Amino acid sequence: MGSTGTVLRELRGAQKSAKGVSLYSRYVNRPAGRVLAAGAYRAGLIPNQVTLVSAAFTYAALAAVALVQPSWTLGLVVYAALAVGFAFDSADGQLARLTGRGGPDGEWLDHVVDCGKLLLVHAAVLISFYRFGELPSDAWLLLPLGFQLAAVVTFCAGLLREQLGKTAATAQASGAPAGSTPAPVSRVRAVALLPADYGVFCLVFLLLGAPGAFRAGYAALAVVHTLFLAAFLTKWFRELRALRPG
Repeated sequence: MGSTGTVLRELRGAQKSAKGVSLYSRYVNRPAGRVLAAGAYRAGLIPNQVTLVSAAFTYAALAAVALVQPSWTLGLVVYAALAVGFAFDSADGQLARLTGRGGPDGEWLDHVVDCGKLLLVHAAVLISFYRFGELPSDAWLLLPLGFQLAAVVTFCAGLLREQLGKTAATAQASGAPAGSTPAPVSRVRAVALLPADYGVFCLVFLLLGAPGAFRAGYAALAVVHTLFLAAFLTKWFRELRALRPG
């Protein structure tokens, strides 16, 4: 087992493409996940165990949102746990690529944890609104449901786009001319994707000590995610339609 420095260097060479990734994931979450992956490797953990560690941090934080009176302290603890859980979510894949121990079971487990996270984060906000919110109107209780719908549909539609397009994309890649290079990573796109990044979304929980500010920030993010959903669905539908044979 090599030194931590050696492991980190190997992990840097085993990174996924930065295409379609926001600046937060590229410069904050992935580097943090790389450090955690190196630590997990040194500790002898396997990728699936790292996924479960990610789930433990994330789900504990969401349980706290639902069950504990909102405060500045709670907001800081929740944000820290969500950010660490998100970094471990990056670390499991990096560890899998480093060790070659990834597989369909690990990818399945990772997606199950992610799906549960998207459902529970907005359910936790809904419960917090109901128990502690002193809302201006009961209509605010619909906001987490709408946000949850946008988040889950985006997640599921993205997975389906990837799976349905995989065969055609592979066929196209096999027919690509020798020496062709992938399109360069767009920094403008990386900036534009920041509002849709889960790590940026987690920042809103730092406002739990100010209920009005939290509601406003959460509502703004809900609108942004809904707009992104409309854009993504349009884009993915057109891409899949273009892959029709003949």
